[in-house]
Amino acid sequence: MPLARPLACAAVALAAAGCGSSSGSGVNAPTIGAARTFQLQGFEPKQAVKPDQPTQVSFDIQQPSGQPLTQYKTGSGPHTGVHLILVRDDLSQIIHLHPPIGSNGKIDQSVSFPSPGPWKVLVDAYPNLPNSAPNFQLFDDVKVAGQYKPAKLPPFKTTQTVDGYRFKIHGHPKLKAIQATFLTVSVTDPQGRPASFTPWFGALAHAIFFRAKSLDYFHTHVCGPAAPNCASLAGQPKITGRSTSPGKISVGVLLPVSGTWRLFLQCKVNGRVLTAPFTLRVK
Repeated sequence: MPLARPLACAAVALAAAGCGSSSGSGVNAPTIGAARTFQLQGFEPKQAVKPDQPTQVSFDIQQPSGQPLTQYKTGSGPHTGVHLILVRDDLSQIIHLHPPIGSNGKIDQSVSFPSPGPWKVLVDAYPNLPNSAPNFQLFDDVKVAGQYKPAKLPPFKTTQTVDGYRFKIHGHPKLKAIQATFLTVSVTDPQGRPASFTPWFGALAHAIFFRAKSLDYFHTHVCGPAAPNCASLAGQPKITGRSTSPGKISVGVLLPVSGTWRLFLQCKVNGRVLTAPFTLRVK
């Protein structure tokens, strides 16, 4: 899944180039308007919301034609519909949802923000349109009322424990920008047994990356026999991870720029969704 980017959909206009004459009259080039793009329309909430209370996040996506987008890819894989990802600006918390889409293209999702502060809203959409990019990202913000104290990102640790489950990255990752690599991760339950993954949003695991401060975004998946339709999109780098046995996953990484990144590794085990955060340094 590619880095977040704006999506312009206007045709390229050709500007006329002319040579000046001795009379001083030149060629008047046509005025070129701004490119028409996909954009969020009617985004709510516009006002600050309260933490730990259900909030309706709603919007639709306006096409370059001005009409709402109503056609999205469907199926059992993760490259469908809309990923709604909300992350606090200090990268301390994340919410990942796949909201239902109304027949009119309207998305209306109840969200409870767990803590005060500025939250980035990322809409990763998979349209089912001819001659369209396979997916694109759009953004907005939600302010959650209350005292906000940005948390400092912790240093890299090979192991994170979430609800008694132990996530361990093997080795110390040596990551470089624009260089594909894979992380080997083991997951064990509170009794030390290999965890059995259940498909969630079409994949055995989701690896969601955000860059500190700039909030650049990247997202890959872990596939396996139980999630056969989550391979990389056509034309994109082959960085899909795999899991062929309980408790072991391979996570694909291909980050576009250097800096400090936060990986949120998410999987579903025994009916619960676990999110293990790791801080990664990319040279």
